[in-house]
Amino acid sequence: MSKIGKKNITIPKDSSVKSENGVITITGPKGSKQLTINDKIFSAKVNEKNEFNIMPLGAKKDLDKKTSIMWGTYRSLINNAVLGVSTGHTKILDIKGVGFRANLKGEILNLQLGFSHDINFKIPNDVKIAVEKQTIITITGVDKELVSKVASDIKTLKPVEPYKGKGIMERGQFVLRKEGKKK
Repeated sequence: MSKIGKKNITIPKDSSVKSENGVITITGPKGSKQLTINDKIFSAKVNEKNEFNIMPLGAKKDLDKKTSIMWGTYRSLINNAVLGVSTGHTKILDIKGVGFRANLKGEILNLQLGFSHDINFKIPNDVKIAVEKQTIITITGVDKELVSKVASDIKTLKPVEPYKGKGIMERGQFVLRKEGKKK
């Protein structure tokens, strides 16, 4: 039995979930998202309390380990999609360093990160990026995986170095600081 898979997903009032032929369509005020599940192994339905439930077909005592793992994974993916279309997902990046800054130029994020040249990062269509005070980048979108991927791609352009803590880091990220050289 999957601990996570057993939990019901509460659907907000302004969102809806439809399941047919292994395709789950989730719509809300922020947009819509489609997910596919293996309908030969799992069944999905919405109960009378407006809660979504995904269950494996067959007896619960016969679950193998792989089915139990996939049950929890599908439940988490569906829950992330419901949260994405109703409230959206957000990642906040902080830029630390002298002269490090970010600017938006249309569909391109221009970053000055201490190199001899500026770095231009193309923003994907399903993600919105806002720059506040030139050192704070806010990434928002419906798809949690895409928002996290964009944040990770931006962070890899200038990783945080452990001596002075300069670079691009996620809000709340812990950086293990090292002591410099001693005389």
